[in-house]
Amino acid sequence: MALRKKYKRVMLKISGEVLSGPNGQGIDTKALTKIAKELVDLNKHKIQVVVVNGGGNIWRYRDTKNSGIERTTSDYMGMMATIMNGVALQSAIEKNGAHSRVASALDLPQIAEPYIRRRVIRHLEKNRIVICAGGTGNPYFTTDTAAALRAVELECDVLLKATKVDGVYTADPNKDKNAKRYKKISYLEAIEKNLQVMDQTAFSMCRESKMKIVVFNMYKKDAILHAALGKNIGTLVS
Repeated sequence: MALRKKYKRVMLKISGEVLSGPNGQGIDTKALTKIAKELVDLNKHKIQVVVVNGGGNIWRYRDTKNSGIERTTSDYMGMMATIMNGVALQSAIEKNGAHSRVASALDLPQIAEPYIRRRVIRHLEKNRIVICAGGTGNPYFTTDTAAALRAVELECDVLLKATKVDGVYTADPNKDKNAKRYKKISYLEAIEKNLQVMDQTAFSMCRESKMKIVVFNMYKKDAILHAALGKNIGTLVS
């Protein structure tokens, strides 16, 4: 039986760590294939998919502050790491039977096309999975902010934030047994309570544009599909 779609076009934000192996570094082919198959499944349901992935499995300023590399250069290295992840994900998606494009905020024509809004929308209309890599193309901005920006620019119906926990909690559930999960929370409350799910810039941008955010555990079976179908999972920020 065909499932009823709620969202026509979704932005999926995944971290670089989910593409890595047990040690949290590099690209693990099993993890890569798992995510690619789930994205292809969305594609088969005719849900238009945009992905923004992080690069923390390869390089991230926050984890390398003691490297001696100054912030701006380090951030550009992180942007290039997201492109590496994006190209790997594109390859895995196409190996599993769907068409994909990498649209980069940095100019690397040998491996990715430039991010041009109208071109990306055309790819989506042709049912191609688009990976927006290279962050915003500017230092000092996270990939969370890039995901919020692209979701708004591309007129997505929702921003799906894939995490290791099943929603937004009052505290870190891995450290606090009494942490409670919110089923629904407002943008303002998330900002005021400084909930560490997305950065403040991303929250503010989504709030201003009324872009709904669904925070969910991507490791549960069919979680990405269920989130895109509008099922009641995780936490809704609106």
